[in-house]
Amino acid sequence: MFLLLNSSPTEEYIYQVLSKAAKELECQTYLVGGYVRDKILGRRSKDVDVVCVGDGIALAGRVNQLLGNGQPVVVYKNFGTAALRYKDVELEFVGARKESYSRESRKPSVIAGTLYDDQLRRDFTINALAISLNEDNYGELLDPFDGMEHLEDKLIRTPTDPEKTFSDDPLRMMRAVRFSNQLNFTIDPDTLQAIAHNKDRLRIVSIERIMTEFQKIMACDRPSDGIRLLFDTGLLNYFLPELVELHGVEYQDGRGHKDNFYHTLQVLDNVCQKSDNIWLRWAALLHDIAKPATKRYDERQGWTFHGHEALGAAMVNRMFRRLKLPMDQPMKYVQKLVRYHLRPISLTKEDITDSAVRRLLFDAGDDIDDLMILCEADITSKNENKVRRLLENYEIVRQKLKEIEEKDKIRNWQPPVSGELIMNTFDLKSGPIVGELKNEIREAILDGDLVNEFSAAFNFLVELGEKRGLKRKVPGK
Repeated sequence: MFLLLNSSPTEEYIYQVLSKAAKELECQTYLVGGYVRDKILGRRSKDVDVVCVGDGIALAGRVNQLLGNGQPVVVYKNFGTAALRYKDVELEFVGARKESYSRESRKPSVIAGTLYDDQLRRDFTINALAISLNEDNYGELLDPFDGMEHLEDKLIRTPTDPEKTFSDDPLRMMRAVRFSNQLNFTIDPDTLQAIAHNKDRLRIVSIERIMTEFQKIMACDRPSDGIRLLFDTGLLNYFLPELVELHGVEYQDGRGHKDNFYHTLQVLDNVCQKSDNIWLRWAALLHDIAKPATKRYDERQGWTFHGHEALGAAMVNRMFRRLKLPMDQPMKYVQKLVRYHLRPISLTKEDITDSAVRRLLFDAGDDIDDLMILCEADITSKNENKVRRLLENYEIVRQKLKEIEEKDKIRNWQPPVSGELIMNTFDLKSGPIVGELKNEIREAILDGDLVNEFSAAFNFLVELGEKRGLKRKVPGK
């Protein structure tokens, strides 16, 4: 039976309780959707979707009682759904429904329906599969739209007319791309064409819902596959137009530059091979985001993008705010990596001084290792000799970073003389001069002219004060 496929003892027990509760309440009950799909594909899933032809909330309550669950049922009356947690399994209950949509909203009008109605409203055939928990056909697979065939063919297709499916709920276009990327499935040609036809409908979807799907694409093993689909269908332009602007190559005097859109996707995939840190992946996605705004042609140098790292860092702030992404540590982290992504490569083009390495450690702090991953991922040349040479140079930089860190302990370093000590030493009030003195001490240490320890830094402070005509405060006064 499909029901028993890849199921744990806990899940099998839940199935039996669901069946018993459904019989008591005289309602037809089924497992549906992504849970069934993942079971058939052998993917781990602990989110169980249950649909009943009847009152889903009442079914949830009775199941919770039979399970002897110590946690309450969470009811969402506005949506006619309920949820409960049993051990490590999350169950969501809904009554079978039929939906109709207005042109202006993706929120449907809902009426009670049959199991077929409920399967028909699902986004894709592979998510419309159902398994019976009813006594007369327990464990039977109900597949009215050939979802099993599409699973075998690795195909994303809608149960009904894709034009209507995507017009009714445009978020399903993002989900089609996400499932294609996650499962390594192909989107059916008619379905893909309908996404391109209905791309404008994405305007009625909130940016929060769009970003939920996009973040899942970014978490895939090869997010470039999904982003290419978003680009090819026109969806990407509705929420990341800055990324779309990277596309294309301009020529002047027979000289062109690389296509920064496809370069960015390669960098992103390179990072994904080394890290599943979603914000490091975002740094890869945005590291060259300001290149279109800084592109210039110079007769001697060819195409240049001077300052794109600084402007890109500023753009990160604005984009995160617009996309409703976290504006605290994640944004600052991405901003930092975008701002400094050229620093390590500059160290490979010249004799590396301790001062330059020390400053990079100071600026990057604990994110230095992620910055190096990004920089190495930024090598996308097809010239194997060039790639090997750059990687060897980066290895030299890594070794130098390690040596300087072990010697100077400069990562996340703060100057040994604080602003408060400066004020107390010279009886100063808070003001620009305090910052200037602290900055001179920091610069001297970073340049290697001053040992990174308190007594040397304090003596240097006294010298600086004397040069400025500052008088030391007499102790006790």
